[in-house]
Amino acid sequence: MMLVEETQVPEAALPVAELKQHLRLGSGFAEDDVQDPVLKSFLRAAYAAIEARTGKALIQRSFVATLDGWREITGQVLPVSPVQSITDISIVDQLGIGAELASSSYRLKQDMFQPEVKPIGGCLPGVPSGGSVEIRFQAGYGPAFDDIPADLRQAVLLLASHYYEYRDETALGQGCMPFGVTSLIARYRPVRLGLGA
Repeated sequence: MMLVEETQVPEAALPVAELKQHLRLGSGFAEDDVQDPVLKSFLRAAYAAIEARTGKALIQRSFVATLDGWREITGQVLPVSPVQSITDISIVDQLGIGAELASSSYRLKQDMFQPEVKPIGGCLPGVPSGGSVEIRFQAGYGPAFDDIPADLRQAVLLLASHYYEYRDETALGQGCMPFGVTSLIARYRPVRLGLGA
């Protein structure tokens, strides 16, 4: 499966003012916005890191998932949540010609960890040999920072401020995330059960 973000997090959804307050940066000066580009880049990085760890889209935007075939003909799990709606599903043949499925032939099964495309009656349609399936959907808690749950908002601010404070640090290990952030996002991480669990 390949997942592509069709739209980015808009600038309006970057809580620059909240991050400035969190960092206790001075205000009321002529050059108040001189740090804004740096703060925006750290906020984008914090969003991306938290989304990667949790499998959740924080800000609502458009995605397309491309598959070689259905994992199960009785339903296909989507790779990110929470999914707000399915825009369209197309079956693409080996020549790249797509045929859109009627929206009456499938439905979205809402789930905070594993949302699914489910067929309405029977099973999902077959995928031709050498073809693929393209599922376009909207995922995220909402279009604004305030739509994100409070603990995830705090995690974004903590991680962005960590990136800001340690922007010159090179000694931290790969994937290092502050404890406060990992504890805030823990309940949003997908549960993986193995043998014996």
